[in-house]
Amino acid sequence: MKIKGPIKIVGCGLIGTSIAMRLKEENLEVHLSDVNRNNLELSSSLVGIEYKNFSASVQAPAEIIIVATPPGAIFESCRLEFEANPKAIIIDVSGIKSELILKIEEFPDLSKSFVSVHPMAGRERSGPESARSDLFDSRAWIISESRNSSKRAVGFGRELGLLMGSSIFEVNAKVHDSIVATISHLPQILSSALAGSLESEEASYLNLAGQGLRDISRLADSDPSLWTALLSGNSQEVTPKLGDVIERLSDLKRAIENHDESAIFKFLEDGRKGRKLIPGKHGGARRDYTYVPIVIDDRPGGLARIFNECAAIEVNIEDLSMEHSPGQPVGLITLALSESDAIKLQKHLTSRGWLAHAPRK
Repeated sequence: MKIKGPIKIVGCGLIGTSIAMRLKEENLEVHLSDVNRNNLELSSSLVGIEYKNFSASVQAPAEIIIVATPPGAIFESCRLEFEANPKAIIIDVSGIKSELILKIEEFPDLSKSFVSVHPMAGRERSGPESARSDLFDSRAWIISESRNSSKRAVGFGRELGLLMGSSIFEVNAKVHDSIVATISHLPQILSSALAGSLESEEASYLNLAGQGLRDISRLADSDPSLWTALLSGNSQEVTPKLGDVIERLSDLKRAIENHDESAIFKFLEDGRKGRKLIPGKHGGARRDYTYVPIVIDDRPGGLARIFNECAAIEVNIEDLSMEHSPGQPVGLITLALSESDAIKLQKHLTSRGWLAHAPRK
């Protein structure tokens, strides 16, 4: 099934604008609509289309209408857009599905033309200013049908994900909401909980923080309004899973208080086992990487030069981390590679005068 357009996007935030940018790269006709004039103007500029106000663009005919509004406005937007353009396929991109699809199914004609998708991609910063056309590359694109969704609607939902460069998964709404509670909602809660605890710390001491704290607290930068709606809307799935995490932390607290090292070890070992269940890149099997620590001077261009060295001997960097303490003249770059590539790169860098240390697991 081939998407020809025009495609209308309702909601010009991070997701809506990123989809629009990718569609424009495919030379498809895109119309934008948003009640927030500033978002609409900026999104139009980023996508490279003529700015039109909301009242004018709402009447534009479309083959597909993508609803990317905040969660509380999705159902009403879907209903209004279907009434204005009943021949269009309606696709929403919301982060929770069950309640929305139940409401959609109360309108049989709408539910035939409707399919729900969830691109598992995002950034901590919301709004069109954070949009990227490659936001969905190699990310999961979850499709959830209503019980009346037509093959045409599902086909367009799938084709849209493929245009975004995503991997397609089809699950029902209930399963979807359970999955995202685990892989998306709990990480957000734990990140916010940790970051919130920092308010009681002396600000100057936080200068000592390493990359671990920054990594774990990264999600705490996310939009509180969006996440309030998502967590509240998915309470049925989030609540029991959050309860399990709280119980684990409570058990750990008691173990630490009682100096119960076997219980502490088990908590940490369970964490290692759980992490090994997370797939590797592109959904493949998780790989055990070998790490090469490289000490570099704190001056511009160091990381680029390392990449050039890797390219010269054709080794593939799977991941990297950076550590740099305030006031230090050097930083630490740690590259993750296959074992053979790590050995090859360390020998090469050392021969070229780099402070590349022995590979480690």
